[in-house]
Amino acid sequence: MTLSKAERHINQTSNENKTVNVPERVSIHGGHSGQFCCHAKDTLEAIIKAYIRAGFSWVGITEHMPPPEDRFVFLEEKNAGLDASALKRRFGAYIRTCRQLQARYAERIRVFVGVETEACTGAILLAKALISEFSPDYVVGSVHHVKDIPFDASPADYEKAAARCGGVDGLYTAYFDAQYAMIQELKPQVVGHLDVIRIYDPDWRDRLLKPVIWEKIERNLELIKKLNLILDFNLRPLFRGENEPYLFTPILEAAGKMGIDVVPGDDSHGVANINSHYLNIAIERLRAAGISTQWRMPIA
Repeated sequence: MTLSKAERHINQTSNENKTVNVPERVSIHGGHSGQFCCHAKDTLEAIIKAYIRAGFSWVGITEHMPPPEDRFVFLEEKNAGLDASALKRRFGAYIRTCRQLQARYAERIRVFVGVETEACTGAILLAKALISEFSPDYVVGSVHHVKDIPFDASPADYEKAAARCGGVDGLYTAYFDAQYAMIQELKPQVVGHLDVIRIYDPDWRDRLLKPVIWEKIERNLELIKKLNLILDFNLRPLFRGENEPYLFTPILEAAGKMGIDVVPGDDSHGVANINSHYLNIAIERLRAAGISTQWRMPIA
C-alpha cells in the first residue's frame, strides 16, 4: 500500500521521537473530519488511525455542534445542500460513528467522544439539549460568533462583526464577554482557543494587552480556575504559518501562574495536521511557561 505524504510524515515523526524524552502525545481538541465537517478532510476512521500511527495515548474528537437555526448555517454547508435539520442528523451520525470507532480501537488508543459548542443566539440551549440527548464524553466550549456574526469565517465577516461592535477593540471586548457568559452557563470541561478573536487582526499582540481587554481575559481565566476547567493550547495557527498558538504567551503565562490546567489540542482538520509542531513548539512553549506536561484528561 502506498502511503500519502501526510502519512509518511506521521510515521517518520513518530519513529524519530521514540528516542526523545517527550511527554505522552495527546490532543484535547481535535479530530474534525471531512466526513462530518465541510471544511475538513479525510474520514474519521482515517484520522483516528493517524493518531495511532503517531503514537498518541489519547485524543478528543470534537466535532462542531449543529446550528440552532438555518440562519447560522455556513455557506460551505449550504453549498453542500445542508440545513440546520440535516446538520443535526449528521451530528447524530458523528456520535454513533465515533462511538463505534472508540470501541474498535480501544486497545490501541483512548478516544474521547466530544462536541465543540457555539455561542450564537440559541446555541447554549441547543448545546444543553444535545448533551442530554447524545451524552458526549466531554464538551469544548468555543465562541465563533459575536453579535451572531461568524467572525472567524472570513476577513470580510471579521470586519462586519467589528463594525457591529464599534471597532476592533469593541469586537474583542464583546467576544470575551460572550466567552464569559458561555463558560458561566455551560461550564464546559474544556475552553477552546481562548484568544481566537485575534484571527484576522494584524495588531492582535498589542490589542490583547490593552488594559480594557486584558482585564476581561484575566476575569475569564479566574472563572476557568474557579470552575476547574481545562484550557486548550490550540496549535491551529501554526498550520497556517503563524508562530504563536492560541494561547498568546502572556495569556499562557497568566494561566500557569493561576494553576490552570493547559493541554495541547491540534484542532486537526485532516490527517495532514496530526502531530505537526507538537515537539518543537507546543512542548517547548508550555515548559517555558511552567505548565505541567502531566496532561489532565477531559473527564473526571
